[in-house]
Amino acid sequence: MLPSPVLEGSLVRLEPLSHRHAPDLIAAVAEDRDSYAWTWVPAPEQVGSYIDAQLERAAAGQMTPYAQVALSSGRAIGATAYWDPRRWPDSDDLFAIEVGFTWLAASAHGTGINTEAKLLLFENAFSDWHVERVDLKTDARNARSRAAIASTGATFEGVLRRWSRSWTPGEDGLLRDSAMFSVIAPEWPACRTTLRQRLARQAASG
Repeated sequence: MLPSPVLEGSLVRLEPLSHRHAPDLIAAVAEDRDSYAWTWVPAPEQVGSYIDAQLERAAAGQMTPYAQVALSSGRAIGATAYWDPRRWPDSDDLFAIEVGFTWLAASAHGTGINTEAKLLLFENAFSDWHVERVDLKTDARNARSRAAIASTGATFEGVLRRWSRSWTPGEDGLLRDSAMFSVIAPEWPACRTTLRQRLARQAASG
């Protein structure tokens, strides 16, 4: 299994996802869902099975799923994850990891929580796990997500056609084009500065 350290900042604590987060996540996904068109976000009645699926991936060594807990309330208001670990040949050491499966309750958008969560995940990956690369991807049609990823300082690498399953309603069994982004180790210091500056602006405007 992948390591699953608790990661805490000034706004959010990332806790390994468990069923104890279910009541909070049910409330979170029951808020305005207009921004979820391209993303896998469970309906309230699906939260239990959603957590089961993520924990199965974790047990298989594919993922470290997190609940995003707002420090202001102590409530889980979303989820995120490390995903798709890639290791050096003949070693357990990672050289790359993806950050994804991210969503937040509508009321948490624009609060700085997403920015700080990315900062915490990237910092752990580069500084503690010493990876060479962090991947991010989204449905190529999701302009909002693409802009959010680009704002972290990640580099857009292109669109891979029919790369992964679509989460769009009505597209069950279909594949989507994925917009691919990355941060590599030499870029991390500049990316960290970008994230810290963005977080400061969001805190000032909040």
